[in-house]
Amino acid sequence: MTLEPGDIIATGTPAGVGMSRDPQLFLRSGDVVEVEIDGIGTLRNPVA
Repeated sequence: MTLEPGDIIATGTPAGVGMSRDPQLFLRSGDVVEVEIDGIGTLRNPVA
């Protein structure tokens, strides 16, 4: 399958999400979310 600009890859909610943890843990301003794909690169999104 060829991905085109604007395509979205939806994977669902992974195990260990913040709401299910004890204590709960959520993203906060200043956190950085990173997604890496070998051979393509890394996407970094700061949380504001």
